[in-house]
Amino acid sequence: SDRALVRLSPDGGDAAVVREYDLAAARFVDDSPFSLDAHKHRVAWIDSDRLLVATALHGGGVTDSGYPITARVWHRGTALDDAPPILSGAASDVGVFVHVDHTDGHATPLIVVAHDFFSSETWAWRDGTATLLAVPQDAVVDVHGDLAAVRTTTPWQVAGQTHAAGTLLVGPVTTLTEGDGSDLRVAFTPTAGTVLDTWTWTRRRLILTVLDDVQSRIVSLDPAGDDRLEIDLGLGSDDLFSASIATLDADIDDELWIVARGFLTPATLIVTDAVTPAPRVVARGRAAFDTTGLVARQHWAVSADGTRVPYFEVGPRERSGILPVLMSGYGGFEHALTPEYPAIVGPAWLEKGRVFVVANIRGGGEFGPAWHLAALRENRHRAYEDFAAVARDLVTRGVTTPDRVACHGRSNGGLLVGNMLTLYPDDFGAIVCGVPLLDMRRYTRLSAGASWIAEYGDPDDPDDWRFVQTFSPYHLIEPGRAYPASLIYAAASDDRVGPAQARKMAARLHAETDAEVHYLEPVEGGHAGTIDSAATASLHATIHAFLDATVAKDS
Repeated sequence: SDRALVRLSPDGGDAAVVREYDLAAARFVDDSPFSLDAHKHRVAWIDSDRLLVATALHGGGVTDSGYPITARVWHRGTALDDAPPILSGAASDVGVFVHVDHTDGHATPLIVVAHDFFSSETWAWRDGTATLLAVPQDAVVDVHGDLAAVRTTTPWQVAGQTHAAGTLLVGPVTTLTEGDGSDLRVAFTPTAGTVLDTWTWTRRRLILTVLDDVQSRIVSLDPAGDDRLEIDLGLGSDDLFSASIATLDADIDDELWIVARGFLTPATLIVTDAVTPAPRVVARGRAAFDTTGLVARQHWAVSADGTRVPYFEVGPRERSGILPVLMSGYGGFEHALTPEYPAIVGPAWLEKGRVFVVANIRGGGEFGPAWHLAALRENRHRAYEDFAAVARDLVTRGVTTPDRVACHGRSNGGLLVGNMLTLYPDDFGAIVCGVPLLDMRRYTRLSAGASWIAEYGDPDDPDDWRFVQTFSPYHLIEPGRAYPASLIYAAASDDRVGPAQARKMAARLHAETDAEVHYLEPVEGGHAGTIDSAATASLHATIHAFLDATVAKDS
């Protein structure tokens, strides 16, 4: 097509304007264009004159979480207000989201009604009729032409066989639209240390990105048979790596564009064929810092309940004495932290002979769905115990001392480091807390907070509040207690978490304790916290000036 839908955020927030752009003419369309004002829309082309739209505007409605509650088909030249809903959710749902698969030139509109962050119904819309796909509500489903892929989150029994959590099943989409999934076959089965991260389709192959003890490897398989092969990217063993995959045109060929990166290796573009692999490097990112004398290794800590928790450590190969450490973590929403090139931390921290650590704590997806489910709701404390265990392991190993350890987390990671501040203040010398959740009593009433009840619990339910209050940093502040120095930052335009929780936390720490507290809040930036490269540079310069003045002042 020579038309594109362009999303433009006025201030960096999630709400965006949608405008139709003419690629051939290199200008926005002014003759009967598709156009939407700023909101949290989801839109997708059905064909050149029809869009599948989920928006709260023009009579669409909104859920308690602030996302669209209906899906509609919008015909060019007509008023969206006149388009009736083809599927609707409930106010208590997270929202209604849309996608259209165009494999082989055939449009298959898909509508997802997300009941919570992990449970949803997926409907295929054809010929004016919506058909529910026969998969568990907690499964992840993907349609590609005549095929479908289903990744289980919890065990699923189908056709007399039970498939473990984290299994990938592939088969004809009709087995989900007209049957019960009986014609699906197993494409991947997880093990204790090897799990599925993502998958990508090409014309003839299904490409799996697998995490093996939290490092990527690529597997190419025939979705209709048993043929499979591993694609060796030829990156060597001098670094720890992750990889992401894109295809130029999955309808036409089997060419893969793979971006690999490591803690010491800038993004490297590798092109290969998925059927007959012959990887070749076609581009490398510019090195942002000098890696001479640095090494990246994986270590394991033991958490409070005996669980082994891995972490990546990057620092001097030959270590001398106690060093400042900057820790990073997330531990939520099944998001895995894999090796990434530290383009900012490298020059600002590692080049100075310091140590950078990424903790793969429970709540994330580093070891599949079970690793995530282990730290949900009443078990949230496990994520925080894991992170504290990594900090203490660094001390035990002689890398550092508690007063030289800093941690930086954003969003759910901001909640993580907020709990380090309030629950483990003696294990850290400084805390950097970005765009965070911190007031867990009121988080469901702020911005998109209601959408995360499945992750944390519902504070308006007395039974849930009994455990939620145990990891609500704002409520865990003890007047007069000694806390490490903190830098808290947010953005006024953040429409996902919002700045209110960060403001309250900084204010209470300032008013009720003697702790050193710094607060930063630009207007623009949304949940990213910064609006452009200059603002990002300014934020991280501030963060590292703070770290230099606290945990690294003598280094």
